[in-house]
Amino acid sequence: MGFLYDVKYGKILGTYNITIETVNLLKDIVSNTDWKTAQDLLQTIRSQGKIITRKLPFESSVGNMVRRVLKIVREEYASCKNKQADEVEESLHKIVTGDGPAGGDDYSSTLGGLRPAILEHIEEFRTELETSAENMAQQAREHIHANEIIMTLGKSEVVEAFLKNAAKDRKFQVFVATCGPQNCGDELAVSLAKANIATTVIPDCAIFGLMSRVNKVIVGTHTVMANGGLRAVCGSHSVALAARHYSVPVFVLAPLYQLSPRYLCSYDQDAFNSFVSPEGVLKYSDGELLELMHVYNPAFDYVPPDLVTLFISNTGGHAPSYVYRLLSELYHPEDYEL
Repeated sequence: MGFLYDVKYGKILGTYNITIETVNLLKDIVSNTDWKTAQDLLQTIRSQGKIITRKLPFESSVGNMVRRVLKIVREEYASCKNKQADEVEESLHKIVTGDGPAGGDDYSSTLGGLRPAILEHIEEFRTELETSAENMAQQAREHIHANEIIMTLGKSEVVEAFLKNAAKDRKFQVFVATCGPQNCGDELAVSLAKANIATTVIPDCAIFGLMSRVNKVIVGTHTVMANGGLRAVCGSHSVALAARHYSVPVFVLAPLYQLSPRYLCSYDQDAFNSFVSPEGVLKYSDGELLELMHVYNPAFDYVPPDLVTLFISNTGGHAPSYVYRLLSELYHPEDYEL
């Protein structure tokens, strides 16, 4: 499958791009697959979803989009069935007993107009994804005030857009932790400085020492777990712990496509963490030393929900305890496990 190849070999980079391409893939399945009923389509999407989520265990947004499209199919099936039933006179018995037009969830009825309705809904959803970063950035001036000191970690495009939007009409200072050994925070610092934002790059070891001067922490994340915890870039847990020590609020920018119905069952889960090249920790040139030790360079941290003050999504701000409600709105309970 070309999609899997492109993601695995770096032709598609970034959670947002992977999310958009996943939606495009699912849209092609809806458009080009020979299915007769919604039940056939649900089975096809679920089977394809199992394959791509198993091959891409660390890209939770892929599974999230499969679940979201499954929910769209269910909604459009119910809507089309209601419209069809409205054209037929319903008996009083059916209305009273609740055996109405949408009765039954077997999705086995053949309904005219279902395919174009699903495709139109998916296209609307894709537009929502494309505007999610912009919608989040527009909320920046509600959360960042003049003369504040903000701390962030590493490089996140949504954090970058958020800070730049807030800087349009107010002055504030940003501490950017480098997020070693990749040091991707340097790229964010350069971009913010070009936007005339007072930016200071700090080493990761200085996070705790400078946290007492910080007004709030604003970070991005890779995944929001079902309990409100985070799978975020390595180092995020340290920042959150330092923030709690000094009672500094932690704001997490998370578009809704990053919300996952999965839980962290164990830190040993192969599907939770990824270990990247240790070259940034210990140089390959130190060959004799490398033979004497094992070097680990994890990509992600788990941040418990009690360390997060507020999630800011493209639909507004939410407390970590509200994540369960968002999940019920985004995904059908039967699709939590693909």
